[in-house]
Amino acid sequence: MTQTNSHSPIHVIGGGLAGSEAAWQIANAGVPVILHEMRGVRGTEAHKTDDLAELVCSNSFRSDDATSNAVGVIHAEMRLAGSLIMACADKHQVPAGGALAVDRDGFSAAVTQAVQSHPLITVVREEIQGLPPKEWDQAIIATGPLTAPGLASAIQAETGADALAFFDAIAPIVYRDSIDMDICWYQSRYDKVGPGGTGKDYINCPMDQAQYNAFLDALIAGDAVGFKEWEGTPYFDGCLPIEVMAERGRETLRHGPMKPMGLTNAHNPTVKAYAVVQLRQDNALGTLYNMVGFQTKLKYGAQAEIFRLIPGLENAEFARLGGLHRNTYINSPTLLDRSLTLKSRPGLRFAGQITGCEGYVESASIGLLAGRFAAAERKGEAPSLPPATTALGSLLSHITGGHIVSDEEPGKRSFQPMNINFGLFPELEPGSIVKPEGIKRFRGKDKTIMKRQLIAKRALADCAEWLGVQTQMLAESA
Repeated sequence: MTQTNSHSPIHVIGGGLAGSEAAWQIANAGVPVILHEMRGVRGTEAHKTDDLAELVCSNSFRSDDATSNAVGVIHAEMRLAGSLIMACADKHQVPAGGALAVDRDGFSAAVTQAVQSHPLITVVREEIQGLPPKEWDQAIIATGPLTAPGLASAIQAETGADALAFFDAIAPIVYRDSIDMDICWYQSRYDKVGPGGTGKDYINCPMDQAQYNAFLDALIAGDAVGFKEWEGTPYFDGCLPIEVMAERGRETLRHGPMKPMGLTNAHNPTVKAYAVVQLRQDNALGTLYNMVGFQTKLKYGAQAEIFRLIPGLENAEFARLGGLHRNTYINSPTLLDRSLTLKSRPGLRFAGQITGCEGYVESASIGLLAGRFAAAERKGEAPSLPPATTALGSLLSHITGGHIVSDEEPGKRSFQPMNINFGLFPELEPGSIVKPEGIKRFRGKDKTIMKRQLIAKRALADCAEWLGVQTQMLAESA
């Protein structure tokens, strides 16, 4: 490790997973860091300690399978990149089957000790109430969903009144290849061709009256999650949970997000659907579709069970399930460049959940990238971006521009936070998926597993090449 104090320090605001990882990456690149953390001076409604990288919710980092799970792939890539968060998680792992779960106290204590003992990192316990002063030159904001009000207001003033969201109204997202197109069809309402559209921009799932009523009954009876005390109940008519709309009357959804008007079933043109669920392309790759108007507070198990009652979604696989919760984040695709720098202010980067990613490892991974980019810039080098085929690169691409803007509502904020999933990765080259010898039927689940294995293998190989690490290290990480 190169250690030198010839460079001016980079300031990192926020000592969560993203901020701690960013500071570690910067310091290991030989650049001094000042890490500003307000806990110790001002607490939050959710944190219980003053340790860095405290895990507020679950103690699970989810699947550690790097062969066929996107979360496991990003774990492996972070290990290749010398991630502090992954090293401490591995050191404090507790039994959890195929998942990587940690002793939360041991984990955060280990991160705190490593950061505080690094010779190039200085931890300052203070609340930063405004944007970093210009004289700091290079800074990273990694304050997460519980950003202090003063700093949040300063960010909002810099980025625009509608650029900062305080609550997520999240609709479920479905993998395109799990939708039954023998039942569903492509069509925009009234065949409308919007900017960049074709008139076939939505996937439509038809329901007859009996199917609609059965779906409605299940929706109303579904088990929902309550808000935490500190979240309040931030419902507003623009993003009502679908189960709340259903409770307002049996026809509410048929005249709202499930209205059948302007749509003709391509498989059965003479029969008018009683209700229609529409799915809209969610990413530029066309691998993910979101359920339009289906933001929800239903528990995850209930969501999967109820939404698979929808014709065409009986075997749906979800890249993300729905929710509505507090999550301060910026409209990153509009505001940030590819190196996570605020376009209106060179030298100021954002990292972690505030950029619009979900999950512990996703937040830490964006901190890892922001730290590496900032360190390179401080040293007079161009930031090296990860290939789009990697988990790191695919998540970065989503945050900085991989979403789709609604044609029907120009200007509407369509960017939503996302966990890492295979729908964010570019498709494989044609012909990559080859039926194994001796197998007569090769489709469905078996084909999906092979596809994911090939995407994972490509991702790790491309990440290793990007980082310049040895094949042996790649094998150990996977």
